[in-house]
Amino acid sequence: MSTALSDPSLERNFKGHKDSVTCVDINCNMKQIATGSKDSCVMIWNMKPQMRSYRLAGHKDAVTCVHFSPSGHLVASASRDKTVRLWVPSLKAESTSFRAHIGTVRSVNFSADGQSLVTASDDKTIKVWTVHRQKFLFSLSQHINWVRCAKFSPDGRLIVSSSDDKTVKLWDRNSRECVHSFYEHAGYANHVEFHPSGTCIAAASTDNSVKVWDIRTHKMLQHYPVHSGAVNSLSFHPSGNFLITAANDSTLKIMDLLEGKLLYTLHGHQGPASCVAFSRTGEYFASGGNDDQVMVWKSNFDCTTCEDVRFQHNTAPGQQGISANSTAHVPHPSRAPKPRSQTCSVAEVSNTTEWHTVSHPHNPGPSSHNKTAHSQSIRAPSTHQPPPQARASSPEHQAQTQTSDGGVSSALSSTLERIVNQLDILTQALLRMLLQGNMQTRS
Repeated sequence: MSTALSDPSLERNFKGHKDSVTCVDINCNMKQIATGSKDSCVMIWNMKPQMRSYRLAGHKDAVTCVHFSPSGHLVASASRDKTVRLWVPSLKAESTSFRAHIGTVRSVNFSADGQSLVTASDDKTIKVWTVHRQKFLFSLSQHINWVRCAKFSPDGRLIVSSSDDKTVKLWDRNSRECVHSFYEHAGYANHVEFHPSGTCIAAASTDNSVKVWDIRTHKMLQHYPVHSGAVNSLSFHPSGNFLITAANDSTLKIMDLLEGKLLYTLHGHQGPASCVAFSRTGEYFASGGNDDQVMVWKSNFDCTTCEDVRFQHNTAPGQQGISANSTAHVPHPSRAPKPRSQTCSVAEVSNTTEWHTVSHPHNPGPSSHNKTAHSQSIRAPSTHQPPPQARASSPEHQAQTQTSDGGVSSALSSTLERIVNQLDILTQALLRMLLQGNMQTRS
């Protein structure tokens, strides 16, 4: 099994927005990318060059957040016009809209089962809705300033939120109570997200750093003061071993969470990088910036390791956190082979080496003693080159997908997955019928 890390490489560059790109998400089928912009539009980009892209117009002000449903059949968007829209990402651009808040809606997020939405707003509240009828369920209102972001935990039982009141709050969805508040002293968090294991959260802060907290002990595990500008967005790799950030210093940075160090600094955007997101498989990530561009990168991380850890997260949630003793194997960058010349032709690796101090006040693993991080700086090429040929899956990976490490047969796992997918498809079909009925009523 190959576990070597190669350098990230730029695959596609999309231009079509008329103003800054504010948000990005990648469909689970890896065929579409959704972006929102200050130009009030949602764009659906197709990964295949011969396929056309769609401009979804409906919002009356800047789009602040987009998120694909787990099945990929719907896209939710939030806007400064105080509404949330649910779109069918196709040429017809069918959508339904509901007024979610009395202030700008900063964030929208689907639950893992696709049945619920959580929204965050400048009206200082977080609200939870049903997807099927866009019915309001309940509100969470202990923040005393604008709420920038709200996300469901992987199991849907918790909600994490960040606010301009310099707190990150953890909520119990069933009791609707705030179970803990994490305090930001130097700035506020623009973006928060759960680790795939559900045991940790990460916050992207205006103090130019990223912090990772353990939600069980309420202690900070890692602190990455690696940017020279406010950090706007972050995303965990599905394996849980890597974290990527986008910041006002125009860079994307990739951290190795097991080693506790900065791996890569990516240059490409001309101006602040406003958003970044990994694909559901971790094979790609996309970024957007104030230069109106959307960039799609190939992570080149070990996909077999990613599949192993994703299976462990699904079978034993809450048992794997961020530590040097994690069951997932992530190779040290110094043991990885040098990138081939083909990789360097797509992403130019500079000759300079960057050193950053990364402190780990509460990380008990061996990486807590590693105070310096050795990283590579990668710049996107000025001219787009065709992507390299996709790698064929290894025999080890094919064999591994046939059996599970947790003792659950592949047939049972496949059956359960089909049942969940069928339920999701039925829900989306009912929603489409409602959308068509609304359009006929309006006409």
